[in-house]
Amino acid sequence: MTEPAARGRRRPGPNRRAVSAAAAALLLGGAAAGCGAGGDSGSGGPLTVFAAASLTEVFTDLGERFEEETGTRVDFNFAGSSDLALQIADGAPADVFASADTRTMDDVAGDGLVRGEPRVFARNELRIAVPEGNPAGIEGLEDLADPGTRVALCAEEVPCGAAARKLLDAQGVEVSGASQEEDVKAALTRARLGEVDAALVYTTDVRSAGGEVEGVPVEGADEAANDYPIAVVKDAAAPQAAQEWVDFVLSDEGQGALADAGFSPGGDA
Repeated sequence: MTEPAARGRRRPGPNRRAVSAAAAALLLGGAAAGCGAGGDSGSGGPLTVFAAASLTEVFTDLGERFEEETGTRVDFNFAGSSDLALQIADGAPADVFASADTRTMDDVAGDGLVRGEPRVFARNELRIAVPEGNPAGIEGLEDLADPGTRVALCAEEVPCGAAARKLLDAQGVEVSGASQEEDVKAALTRARLGEVDAALVYTTDVRSAGGEVEGVPVEGADEAANDYPIAVVKDAAAPQAAQEWVDFVLSDEGQGALADAGFSPGGDA
């Protein structure tokens, strides 16, 4: 699939920059606390992984397996990929970055903030999430354009939002008045709580909701699917463990867990 043209990084306003700075400070404090508590074990941990919000469940599971196999603890920072990229650029302590799209990773790599060539480890498609029972009777993407339909989308600067915009444009669907959520988990939560009639999220997020939402297939979703790249951060404090984590995600065990979560295989896996 042809990736969207690279765009300049969108700098956050004062509030978002404050959030990034606060997150960095918390991670620094957490890393220091972990080392003091004996977390510096295995092959150089604790390991800090910055990962897209849509990877929360599967990476948390893989982190537990990785710790059992290597003795290295993995600390995660899950958020929208664009916010994570800004945190890394601002000096937040990260060993690995896993993005939900190649555009964001290309920005980070282009700034010289990762080591080597990023590897694509998974692929994810969009799906409509509706509250249990589908009370609004959503049957397809075109229903999101109905004036009375309450819709949650991801903000366009994060990968799920960019993919949603590409898909809506390709299908000629205009959605007015949709909420713009900070990441895919926020959009999913609004559908799960019944605050909206539909949310455009990833297939994996519908699956991870465990029956609290229902999924409606989207025509042409494969054409707007996102590739997920991963890379070791240039200033990684635990570069050996970071590379071991990347290799683990790309291994048969890692790919099996990703497949079970609903991801498709990545091109480099």
